[in-house]
Amino acid sequence: MQFYSPWVLLLLLLLPAMAYLMLRKNRTAAVKFPSLVDMRNCSWSWRIRLRSSLTIARLLCVGLLIVALARPRKGTVLHEISTEGVAIETVVDRSGSMQAEMDYDGKKLNRLEVVKEVLTDFVEGDKKDLQGRSSDLVGLITFARYADTKCPLVHSHNVLTEFLKKTDIVEARSSEDGTAIGDALALAAARLRKAEEEIRQRKAQLAASGEKISDANEAGFKIRSKVIVLLTDGVNNAGQYEPLEAAELAKKWDIKIYTIGIGSGQAYTTMQTIFGTHGVPVGQTLDEGLLRRIAESTGGFYGRADDAEALREIVKRIDELEKTEVKSVQYTQFAERFGPWTLAALLVLGLEMLAGCTVFRKIP
Repeated sequence: MQFYSPWVLLLLLLLPAMAYLMLRKNRTAAVKFPSLVDMRNCSWSWRIRLRSSLTIARLLCVGLLIVALARPRKGTVLHEISTEGVAIETVVDRSGSMQAEMDYDGKKLNRLEVVKEVLTDFVEGDKKDLQGRSSDLVGLITFARYADTKCPLVHSHNVLTEFLKKTDIVEARSSEDGTAIGDALALAAARLRKAEEEIRQRKAQLAASGEKISDANEAGFKIRSKVIVLLTDGVNNAGQYEPLEAAELAKKWDIKIYTIGIGSGQAYTTMQTIFGTHGVPVGQTLDEGLLRRIAESTGGFYGRADDAEALREIVKRIDELEKTEVKSVQYTQFAERFGPWTLAALLVLGLEMLAGCTVFRKIP
């Protein structure tokens, strides 16, 4: 709590002088007698003993009014954040070939699990090299034979990471397996193109319903650039759109594509057989030429990740290139608090006047 006019509190220094004058005045007799000897032997009633409380009440009333005149108020610091950030669609391959294993911090994980771990660090930060994308819109699209929007573009990245954790390799290999790179890129580009319109619609719906925008970033967010991060280990063999056609759409809509090829000539997957667990080599099917052309045509770059460390370095490079600027304006909102002090002063004054006219009434 602070005071708008703290100098007014200096008037409190006058209270001792007021108390002295009021108590001195009360000592003056109203009626004079020739002798007070008999009266001095009389005992004092409780009314006489407590009569000085009227003076204390009057002084308390004046003190409370002085504090009220100083205008006590409580300030709340508010932040208005305006972000010119990046809208990022992460496009993750979950086809059967992503079952191949890679080393990750001394553990054997399949390619999809490694991608999920690295993307989680990219979005939320790993407290080391990756700071996280807290001020950006991030979405998730997965694909095999078909492309699906797993999570729309959101600021609440804990929601996105939950969807990412639940992303698994396709189970129905005969009907769902495949690699529709073109369809996945086309879907991601369409989502990014409509991102600003969706933000405006979301704000309008919240305003119409009377609700407040809970996310401070979203309140002033403006898309500075749009990015697709594609992670795959295969060759386009399904879908309606050709990858280069989808890349042309992205270029037309000012969307940059970064492509990451997951693969290794020594990749293998673990198989359970009646004779035990065996490592089965996985053939290399990565179309690096296509991925490189997709990235370069939109202003991005292609990177190959043969292991988890290489994948992390590529993601780190993307994180450094796509920076976000956050502008924060701080202001203080004050709420006046002189009302309770004034009310308390009037209450004390009213009780003092009531007591003076009834219990502590004197004659004359």
